Amino acid sequence: MISARDHAVTDDDPDGDWTAPGVYRCAPDVYRIPLPLPNDGLRAVNVYAVADDAGWTLIDSGWALAEAKDLLLGALAALGAGAGDIRRFLVTHLHRDHYTQAVVLRREFGGRVLLGRGERPGLEEINYRDGDGGRVHRDRLRRAGAHRLAAHLEANPPPKADRSLWEMPDEWLDDRAVVTLGAPGAERRLQAVETSGHTRGHLVFADAPGELLFSGDHVLPTITPSIGFEPVPPPSPLADFLASLQLLRAMPDAALLPAHGPVGRRVHERVDELLDHHGRRLDATLHAVKEGRSTGVEVAAALPWTRRERTLDELDPFNAMLATLETSAHLDVLVERGLLTATEQDGVVHYDAG
Repeated sequence: MISARDHAVTDDDPDGDWTAPGVYRCAPDVYRIPLPLPNDGLRAVNVYAVADDAGWTLIDSGWALAEAKDLLLGALAALGAGAGDIRRFLVTHLHRDHYTQAVVLRREFGGRVLLGRGERPGLEEINYRDGDGGRVHRDRLRRAGAHRLAAHLEANPPPKADRSLWEMPDEWLDDRAVVTLGAPGAERRLQAVETSGHTRGHLVFADAPGELLFSGDHVLPTITPSIGFEPVPPPSPLADFLASLQLLRAMPDAALLPAHGPVGRRVHERVDELLDHHGRRLDATLHAVKEGRSTGVEVAAALPWTRRERTLDELDPFNAMLATLETSAHLDVLVERGLLTATEQDGVVHYDAG
C-alpha cells in the first residue's frame, strides 16, 4: 500500500494529479492531504492540515477506511506529527467522506469534532430514528414520477448506517463563529460561514487575512455538487444553494481550497461559473416543460448529464436518482420564481408553464 510516508512535503501543483497520495503545501502552514474514496467517482477527498498551537487542526477528515487512516497518519508523520497531535476537526458537512474518520480518530486518539449546527437534524435522523437511509429519497423520486427507479432502489437498498461512525460532535458551530488557531501572537482566525444547499448545515471556513477559503463541497473547481442529498432535506435546497453562492460572491475573493479537485482557482471566478451553469440549467428545465414534459423524471430524461452529456437512462441507478432529484429542485425554483405552477396528482407533482 502506498503511504504518505513515501512522499516528501511538496508545493501543490494544480496541473498534476490531485488525487495522488502525498502532502502538498498550498499556503503557509496549510497542507493538502488527499485521501482515497473507493467505489466513488470522485476518487479522493482533500483533508487540509493547518498548523495550530502545539498541534494541528484538520478541515474535514476523510472516510473511515483503513487505507485512508494509514495515509492520513503517514501524512502527519511527514509533518512531524501523529494522530494525537490533532487538536480538532473542523468538518464542513455530515457526508461520510468528510465526517466519519473524525469520529473514529477521536475515539482512538482524542481531539474534538466540530460541525455546523444545521447538520443536527441529519445526524439525529441517522442516530435516533429507524433510519432507512434511502426512504426519504425514494419518496422524493415517487413525487417526481420515477416509480420504477424508486422500486429498483427499494429492492437494492444501501447498507444501514453504522451508527458508531455517526456519533454527535463535541461542538456545534453557528454561522459566523470564529475558530482561532495558532500560537499567541501568530493566530489564524477561521470564520465558519453557513452555505446551505449541498447539505442544509454545510460550512465553509474563511481565512480573510490569508485570502483562503476552505470550501468543502459547496464550491468545487470542476464539477457541481449534488443538491440536498441528506437524511432531512430542506424544502428548496437549490434556492438555498444559489443564495449561498451569492453570499460568497459578496465576500472578499480568496484562493479556493476545495474538498474535491485541485487547488489553484479563485472563489469568485468559480462562483460565477456555478451561477451561470445553474442559470442555463434553469432555462433548459423551463424549456423542457414548455415542450410538454411535466414531471421531474420526464424533464430529467430530456436533459444531458455529466460533462459527457449522457442521457438519464445511461446513468447508474444512484446517479439517476441524483439527476432526478436535482431536476425536481430546479423545477421547484422555477415555481418559486413564478415561471411554473405545480399541482399534485396521485402523489406525483406535475409542472406547467401556463
